[in-house]
Amino acid sequence: MAERKPIESWLTDMDGVLIHEGTPIPGADAFIKRLRDSGLPFLVLTNNSIYTARDLHARLKRMGLDVPVENIWTSALATAQFLDDQRPRGTAYVIGEAGLTTALHDIGYVLTDHEPDYVVLGETRTYSFEALTKAIRLINGGARFICTNPDETGPSAEGPLPATGSVAALITKATGKSPYFAGKPNPLMMRTGLNAIGAHSETSAMIGDRMDTDVLAGLEAGMQTFLVLTGLTTVDDMDRYPFRPSTVVDSIADLVELVDLPAT
Repeated sequence: MAERKPIESWLTDMDGVLIHEGTPIPGADAFIKRLRDSGLPFLVLTNNSIYTARDLHARLKRMGLDVPVENIWTSALATAQFLDDQRPRGTAYVIGEAGLTTALHDIGYVLTDHEPDYVVLGETRTYSFEALTKAIRLINGGARFICTNPDETGPSAEGPLPATGSVAALITKATGKSPYFAGKPNPLMMRTGLNAIGAHSETSAMIGDRMDTDVLAGLEAGMQTFLVLTGLTTVDDMDRYPFRPSTVVDSIADLVELVDLPAT
C-alpha cells in the first residue's frame, strides 16, 4: 500500500466524539485547542440539522469548546449547498428547525407549500401529522424529495429518539419516492466541507464514532479515518461491516498529539 501523506486538515464528528449528552468528552478541549494552535484547516461536523452554526458555536463554548462559527459544518449547510448547485434560488417546503430554514434562506430559497421544487426533511422534535401529510401530497404532486441525513435514531438523556431517517422511511412508504440524503455517509457532505476550508481529501482525516456514517463517509471521500469508542460503535460492532477505519482509538484524547504544530 502507498504510504499515507501527512494530515494537513482535520474533520471531526461532534456527538460521541467531542461531546456526549451535553457534556464534553475528556480530551476534547485539548484537541480543539491543539487544532486552533496548529493553524491547520479543520471542521466540526454534525448530521443534526436543528441548530445553526452560530447556535452550535454558543452551545460548544458553554461547554468549554471554543469552535469558531466558520469551522462548523452541518447537514443543513450541506443540503443548502447541494440545492444551490442543483437549482439556484428555488422553492422548498421544509420540515425542520432554524438550522435548516436559515441555511435555505441564506442561499436565497423561498419556503412555501405552493408547488415547491423540493420537499426538504430535516431534524425536529415536533414532527406533526399535518406537516407529514402535506409533504406526502407535495411529493406525489411532483416535488423532489430531499433529506438532510439518514440517521434513524438520535441520542437523548432518556434514550434513542426517532430521527430524520425514520421519518423519511414513512414518507417513502407513503409515496414510493426515496429521498436524496445530503448528510453523512454521503461523501458530498465531506467534499463540500473540504471545499469550504480549502482542503484536499488525500491529506485530510475524518474522526467519528459511527461506522455507518462517519467512517463510511470519510472512506468514500478518500480520507484517512479514525474511529473513537466513546460513542455508538464498539469493537464488537465493527465486525458487522465489510470495511474498516484506518485507526481505532479509545477517545479523542488519543489523537491530540497527532495534530502537528507549526515549527518554531
